[in-house]
Amino acid sequence: MFNAKPFRLLRGDCAQVLKRFDSGSVDAIVTDPPYGLGFMGKQWDQAVPGVDVWRECLRVLKPGGHMVAFAGTRTQHRMAVAIEDAGFEIRDLILWVYATGFPKALDISKAIDALDAKHAQRARRLRFTAWVRSQGVTASQIDRATGTNMGGHYVSPKSQPAIMTREHLELCRHLFADVPDWVETEADKRSVESKKLANRKVVGTRRAHDLKTDRPVAIAAQNKRTTTHKEIEITEPLTPQAAAWAGWYTAIKPACEPITLARKPFTGTVAENVLQHGTGGLHVNQLRVANNAQGNWPTNVWHDQSPEVCRVLQEAARVLYCPKPTRTERDKGLDDTNDHPTVKPVEVMRQLVRLITPPGGVVLDPFAGSGTTGVAAMAAGFKFIGIELDRAHMAKARRRVRESRRRITQGGRQLDLF
Repeated sequence: MFNAKPFRLLRGDCAQVLKRFDSGSVDAIVTDPPYGLGFMGKQWDQAVPGVDVWRECLRVLKPGGHMVAFAGTRTQHRMAVAIEDAGFEIRDLILWVYATGFPKALDISKAIDALDAKHAQRARRLRFTAWVRSQGVTASQIDRATGTNMGGHYVSPKSQPAIMTREHLELCRHLFADVPDWVETEADKRSVESKKLANRKVVGTRRAHDLKTDRPVAIAAQNKRTTTHKEIEITEPLTPQAAAWAGWYTAIKPACEPITLARKPFTGTVAENVLQHGTGGLHVNQLRVANNAQGNWPTNVWHDQSPEVCRVLQEAARVLYCPKPTRTERDKGLDDTNDHPTVKPVEVMRQLVRLITPPGGVVLDPFAGSGTTGVAAMAAGFKFIGIELDRAHMAKARRRVRESRRRITQGGRQLDLF
């Protein structure tokens, strides 16, 4: 029912929107659903999609149609089980490996030294975030003003609340009707909330990283013409208890994301299903390194071709190259920045689309986000249907997919799309 147009974007809860689709009406599903990690305290990321969502995905797929769904390493098992319980066959697990992941872990030694101010800190932070919310300022507004993803922490009523640094307060001042004196004071003393932390000996510095892009945070210099990278101090433990736990953290560095490859059961044999429905196979030759029968068979490990990963993978030429998205790629086709927190590279999605979609097929993404799957589908010559609940993300998805379609229609080179 939605197949006539090159692309269609529908806003709403995918579990409900999918009920409007005819059974067996799409050829492939390529999606990056919520990982269920509570990312930045976001409500939409509190759990992985349940069986009801995947059951609707199964219904709208043609027999033998494939689905690929990203997941987090901590919740991949829950995602795969829900997909399998919905009736899909789990066919494989693709690993997208990269070197630019940044460890998001608690330094236990620092946490021990900060215990002297724990309760007072939290009370002050909650008071600050309550004030920000009372001003009607949103996390996305703060993110745009500061060039970071700290907005969620500055407005949170409970999950990891934080007080703005003086630098961030100045960058956000135009968002507030008035800044009371107590807020000014809190911003000034934020970095020395704990006497023990303040007295730790500084032994070095490291670059701060943006959690959205996993890249060093660049901040404008005083002359506004150049940028410098924000540095974070490295300190030694102050107390014996903290020293005993120096070097202990709560997580390791992320360097891969798992992608579940699943298939709707056949009717008859593979050959009969392919002839009847046009689905059931993987277009292996599209992903061979040489793009022909002489190229290497694609593997279930893909990487970003960074030197670190290439040293680990001795036969890197046999692995697909898919780097993380640059800021230029994320913002392509937009008048402003793409503030979606989990944007995937167009190249990763394009390769997945090409692998599982038959010629002229319709690709569905029930969790469209800012539209990367749609951009990839347009670039690869397929039709696209996207569903997204968030109004702001949907607006960005429309602009990005429309721009991708326009470039294809005008005969733009494929690389110009990214």
